[in-house]
Amino acid sequence: MTNQQAFDYIIAGGGTAGSVLAGRLSEDPSVRVLLLEAGRSDRHPFIHVPAGFAKLTAGPFQWGYSSVPQEHGNGRRIPLAQGRVLGGGGSINAQVFTRGVDGDYDGWANEYGAEGWSAADVRPYFVRSERNNRLAGPRHGTEGPLGVSDLASPHPLSRDFVKAGQEFGLPYSNDSNGDRQEGIGFYQTTTYNGRRCSAAVAYLGGGARKRPNLVVRTHVTVSRIIVTDGRATGVEVIENGTRHRCLARREVLVASGAFGSPKLLQLSGIGDPADLAAAGVETVHALPGVGKNLQDHCDLDIIDELKDYASLDRLNRVRPATAIAGLEYLAFRSGPLASTVVEAGGFSFGDPNEATPDLQFHFLPAAGVEAGIGSVRPGYGATLNSCFVRPRSRGTVRIASADPTVAPLIDPNYLADERDLEMAVVGVEQSREIMAQPSMARNIKKEHIGDGSPVRTKDELVRFVRNFGRTSYHPVGTCAMGVSDDSVVSPRLQVHGLEGLRVIDSSIMPRIVSSNTQAPTVMIAEKAVDMIREDAR
Repeated sequence: MTNQQAFDYIIAGGGTAGSVLAGRLSEDPSVRVLLLEAGRSDRHPFIHVPAGFAKLTAGPFQWGYSSVPQEHGNGRRIPLAQGRVLGGGGSINAQVFTRGVDGDYDGWANEYGAEGWSAADVRPYFVRSERNNRLAGPRHGTEGPLGVSDLASPHPLSRDFVKAGQEFGLPYSNDSNGDRQEGIGFYQTTTYNGRRCSAAVAYLGGGARKRPNLVVRTHVTVSRIIVTDGRATGVEVIENGTRHRCLARREVLVASGAFGSPKLLQLSGIGDPADLAAAGVETVHALPGVGKNLQDHCDLDIIDELKDYASLDRLNRVRPATAIAGLEYLAFRSGPLASTVVEAGGFSFGDPNEATPDLQFHFLPAAGVEAGIGSVRPGYGATLNSCFVRPRSRGTVRIASADPTVAPLIDPNYLADERDLEMAVVGVEQSREIMAQPSMARNIKKEHIGDGSPVRTKDELVRFVRNFGRTSYHPVGTCAMGVSDDSVVSPRLQVHGLEGLRVIDSSIMPRIVSSNTQAPTVMIAEKAVDMIREDAR
């Protein structure tokens, strides 16, 4: 890039939301769009092979962030994997496709003043984005860019888990995004024809990246937003060690995620003056809510050692079975490598007085797949994790320095609210009960939970939760949408008090959804495109 290049729209962040924005906005040949991503391209085969998720929660395709010591987690620093690659989290995640419940979005509208974001308002954008290979009707799309499909051949352990969930008392669910969320079943995933379908694949593939009005640059760090007389007029970037300026004729669109978006605003002097002063940054626009309101689902894992050499993590060893799996995938896009690893799961009630389920489960016919999670002998493990989907704890993201290459200080503040702790314990108890049902128990040799210390009494369960709770990779809320003094963006996602600047990603959620967060982030960006076009007119 040369200094002072001008574009109509500059998008800071090439993750899930940024990919949607770039693909949709560049459909109009009359506008020039620049998409800037700090990480790599998404060409590596691990990204596109669904089972590659097992190799991506650590390594060069994520930022390598960790939390500050957790006050309510016995001082632990918890790894916080976030995608640093074109497609962002959607290029490295387990591809689970869930969207939450209507009450999540009605709550945004009714409790936070987010007019236009009710369940009825956002449903058309979910439908518009989706290309489902099985489901259709009022809640599902079949013609959108984002490929969604069923697992071609779930692992036998996943089938047994789904049976065990029914034996526990959960109804069978063939659609986690239907009228009723409660139930156990096989997750639909953001895969299509045996390949991962990230937002980068969905919205930038098929020739979109070759459009003459779209420029996509990777390995480029956006160091700050340029604000002139109350308007965002461009960005300063670092590429190959050199600083450049890129000018935005219409708008700067920040899509750097729940950690990256508040970081970029703060580096630009937009945020809480106290936070900015502590990092040596001059205040350009005081906005106290930037970096506040961080929310994430806190996961608890139970690993069970199996009687037989049966689980997917046998593929971690170089054996004939691994080579055969590779050949099967190359030839037919099927077999173990076509698995997303997180194959089954569902939603249940931890508190029967809730209107909708408040616990979520993810089952993996493998153990030790995710970085930092315990394991057993390869091929002999299965994992079940649970999380409370409506946590009350709130954390923060603050820049540690004016240097854009320095990681922010991230405090998810897990388990600060006693309700979160209580429900995490209930989730662990239900997980153990499900795994004890006949269909799963017949496979299990021994439970491995935590560090091997007894986990039977209430106090022991609480200790386990505090010692081993971790991220679900669902951070949201740090540039919250709303109309209060604590909100950062308006319901049209414009940064309060500034012109020409929007934030468009999971950070704008005023409250976390009761599900995984990729599909809602796609929806947010789809809806934002319509608002951007309306305002331009």
